[in-house]
Amino acid sequence: MTRPGFEAFILTLPQATLVRQWRDDSVAKIGGKVFALLDRDPGEVWLKASDMAYELLTELKGVRPAPYFARAGWVAISVASPLSGDEVEAYLREAHRIVAGKLTRKVWAELGLG
Repeated sequence: MTRPGFEAFILTLPQATLVRQWRDDSVAKIGGKVFALLDRDPGEVWLKASDMAYELLTELKGVRPAPYFARAGWVAISVASPLSGDEVEAYLREAHRIVAGKLTRKVWAELGLG
């Protein structure tokens, strides 16, 4: 996934923000919490996954536990993976949902999510 495509998609998600962080990675956040990032351009998409998705995804060629983030259930999806762009976007939506679901009620209210 390219940086422009990643960033454009992220900004379609409710209350998602983007920052350039670390080595100029595109980092997607909600309520100040990271839910995905693009490592290099084009490069790997790193995202938070559910426990089941983590187990399934890491069995695929081109998908690996994300360095430094794996213990928290993150995967790194390379362009060599068999996943389509639509599938990667679906996993990004799910990462957004997972992380948003862990925000406090106060943050939810501040973001106008509920």
